Amino acid sequence: MTPDPGPLALPDAAHLAATAGRLLAAAVLGGIIGAQRERVHSAAGFRTHILVALGAALFVVAGREGGFEVADTSRVVQGIITGIGFLGAGTILKLADRGEVHGLTTAATIWVTAAVGVAASISPLWIPALAAALTWIVLALAVRVESRRRNAPTGPLT
Repeated sequence: MTPDPGPLALPDAAHLAATAGRLLAAAVLGGIIGAQRERVHSAAGFRTHILVALGAALFVVAGREGGFEVADTSRVVQGIITGIGFLGAGTILKLADRGEVHGLTTAATIWVTAAVGVAASISPLWIPALAAALTWIVLALAVRVESRRRNAPTGPLT
């Protein structure tokens, strides 16, 4: 019988590098999304998005390292989705007197960032990288489209 190495035992170098690489990838990809949000002065910026992606990845990686089966990992992901929903809801502000709602894009971006973190922890890394790139593109293009729409003349043309 092999003695239990205990909770402080490190894995072999290849396993350690692969796990560290997944956590680092989650943080970097979250930072890419967060940098765009920081640029437009969003309430949730660079650091927040890094931490959301890293936290989501950590929950999944830690569970898998702890011996979770696929069904257990699925429940962890479900919990992340629910928890991030609450975090995102906290960024939404409804101004009833003006009929305006602010923060929906920030909430959606936090949700996508958590998904990128989860994907970085369990899927091939091209999937979360592609998702982060598409998110960045959507956010960058949306700012331009919305800016043009706000500056467009309203009313009948004469």
